Amino acid sequence: MPELKLIHDAPAAAPALPRNVEAEAALLGALMIDNRLAEDVQLTLKPEHFFEPVHGRIYDAILKLIDRNMLANPVTLKPLFEADETLKELGGPAYLAQLTGSSAALIGGRDFAIQIYELALLRELVAVGRDMVEKALDTSEEINPKGLVEEAETALYRVAEQGGESGGTKTFAQATMMAVKQAEKAQNSGGHISGVTTGLADVNARTGGLQRSDLLILAGRPGMGKTSLATNIAFNAAQRWVRDMEDGIPPEKSLGAKTAFFSLEMSADQLATRVLAENSGVVGSKIRKGELSAEEFKHFARAAAELETLPLYIDDTPGLTIAALRTRARRMKRKFGIGLIVVDYLQLLQGGGRGGTDNRVQEISEISRGLKTLAKELDVPVLALSQLSRAVEQREDKKPQLSDLRESGSIEQDADIVMFVYREEYYVAAKEPKGDSADPKADEAYRQWQLEMQEAFQKAELIIAKQRHGATGKVRLKFDSAITRFSDYVDDSYLPTRVG
Repeated sequence: MPELKLIHDAPAAAPALPRNVEAEAALLGALMIDNRLAEDVQLTLKPEHFFEPVHGRIYDAILKLIDRNMLANPVTLKPLFEADETLKELGGPAYLAQLTGSSAALIGGRDFAIQIYELALLRELVAVGRDMVEKALDTSEEINPKGLVEEAETALYRVAEQGGESGGTKTFAQATMMAVKQAEKAQNSGGHISGVTTGLADVNARTGGLQRSDLLILAGRPGMGKTSLATNIAFNAAQRWVRDMEDGIPPEKSLGAKTAFFSLEMSADQLATRVLAENSGVVGSKIRKGELSAEEFKHFARAAAELETLPLYIDDTPGLTIAALRTRARRMKRKFGIGLIVVDYLQLLQGGGRGGTDNRVQEISEISRGLKTLAKELDVPVLALSQLSRAVEQREDKKPQLSDLRESGSIEQDADIVMFVYREEYYVAAKEPKGDSADPKADEAYRQWQLEMQEAFQKAELIIAKQRHGATGKVRLKFDSAITRFSDYVDDSYLPTRVG
């Protein structure tokens, strides 16, 4: 039997990074010949996407001149590069003129830009891959494969969305431009909304809508209607998006949003039933029991047909970890372009659970931080529902406070806005006495209770207990429990008296 020998090959040289320097030079030449080409490429292509740093600097200088309504050509660019050491090695400012001399510069400028961008993404993928390999091979630190998978997913998402880490840093000028666009959007909305609409005028007036990159906490005790309110907001945002698209409004100026709803408690069909009940005006319990009249079923079927194309995406997977939720949200953003995320509810999410020794407070802290990170990463508002502690029930005044947020003060710390849903009607209904016409005191108590019920009927409050961008306060709402719908509250005492 022949002897087996191990052959040790010499380590192969590292392959060259993907690039096309000739395409970079040709694109720069095309831009200097026809400045109008910049309108087509500058939204996608950034200076950092060029492999040759000097080409990136030339591209940046061209865009700056064009932005100032100046002509960008070798003559106007020459003073900006006379001291550039790298350009001197290539022949000095004369290199700028050489770039426009290529026949390739006259055609295919847009194609060059696409290739340069795609090659930059490939280089970012190589960097991500190398980083992941190094971390996976390094066992000197705590071994945490799930954490590495999430980290890889995050890095790959950044490459897919922005072309890598470079998208994370913005100059003050860029940040200022974004702020001005938001102010312009609010000014043009008529309702002074700069974020995603809630569909509730008074809530929009108080918050300016749901702002991008914000974490909003909507909390309340069971029975207060927080899921109903979240469902209403999700539907209103998605419906406004459809309406704005039909009206020809550009997506970036729409006050609506395609919405992702992570329902960890209710199934997708239960959630859809709520939305259909609200829009058809049919009582939800009748829908579930199959007790609809022919007319009611017609309204129900019509609402279902009208809402078939509603951009509301429901994920009802139970027991999601915060890492899994973030992964799914990224995919939905990439696939559908979602602009609002709703999570029902925070306490049903699971943390990383490393080692199984973390207590619940630490786990909730990890979850709230993860949701805030997700809001910033995807640049969308994240509305997360939260339970309140039972301490509320022990007090005479049942209105919730920030200290009632269950299990962790980090929820309050991470949130940009904290809102509480409160319905006096719920607590009054629970105190119903037994009326007895033979007992005047019991009968009086029952009549008094009826008056309290009449006063509290269909009234709700949204208490804004924390708001980083504005004032706290209270918004009065109407709640129709039969069809689980919140709407703007109208005080009958302020309605005009009917004449004639």
